[in-house]
Amino acid sequence: MTPYAALALQNGGLNREQARELLQLPEAELLASATALREHCSGKRVEACYIINAKSGNCNMNCKFCSQSGFNSTDIEHYPFKSAEDLAAIIESWEPYPVGRCGIVTSGGALTDDDVEKLARYIETRSAAGKKHPRLCGSLGRLKHRAIERLKAAGMTRLHHNLETNESFYPNVCTTQKWRDRLDTVHQAREHGLSVCCGGLFGLGESWEDRISFALELREEGIRNIPMNFLIPHPGTPMAGSPVMPPEEALRIIALFRHIIPDAILRICGGRVSVLKERQADMFAAGANAFMTGNYLTVAGETFEHDAAMLRRAGMELVDEL
Repeated sequence: MTPYAALALQNGGLNREQARELLQLPEAELLASATALREHCSGKRVEACYIINAKSGNCNMNCKFCSQSGFNSTDIEHYPFKSAEDLAAIIESWEPYPVGRCGIVTSGGALTDDDVEKLARYIETRSAAGKKHPRLCGSLGRLKHRAIERLKAAGMTRLHHNLETNESFYPNVCTTQKWRDRLDTVHQAREHGLSVCCGGLFGLGESWEDRISFALELREEGIRNIPMNFLIPHPGTPMAGSPVMPPEEALRIIALFRHIIPDAILRICGGRVSVLKERQADMFAAGANAFMTGNYLTVAGETFEHDAAMLRRAGMELVDEL
């Protein structure tokens, strides 16, 4: 066990000053320490999920990075909430693969009451047919109590709602909603007994201090399922001219979060292909123990066959759930 890994385990994660020191390590030492923590947390076991873009475009939020924002002009497909038949067809196409979770993702500030009811009925239909796999998650915007209650009663097990970045930097990213409003949805999901998946997006112009603050905020909230995304500079968005993050920087961010929240499930999602490139397998050395496979919302990802081969080469074992 490396000194920083031992310190993280002893204290439930590094503090701010220790995190700053950690970032000064050469990459080999940093990744060795993150690997030790990941192996202590989950061994060589990792879990996978996939998502369905169930409602695309025309979002009324002005997030500067987002290809689906109605304030931006990215050339993407726009469509309303998918039918139950379309959702079923996509999920059935994944049935041959050992992927434990499916996230149903919709654009917009919040899913409408009518669409919440459509989704709830679809989940109930699956349950009535005896289909318990994959477990269904929802990334459905700022849902309120009644909608969360309805979806949980139908059989949804987890709500995904990213905070995107730390509280103080968030106004640089979006002004049509507040960071605390997003956090309120996370709180409501927990109040109703749903597990929560909550993380963010890196490469928005935030500093390393912002990244440390974000990890500390997530730890303070007791969040342990953390999706980590990396900016894809979409044409037609205010961030179109942003540079693609170097893989070395992305790996350092993953390692940083592993040391601040040592028992977390760190799930590498959007931007994995374009940012990590040939170093995708190194995300496990950096501390990741989960990932998203398949396509992202408006960008192609990797096939499951590609990712299964990557896992074999890295000596990792895919499990249904950590």
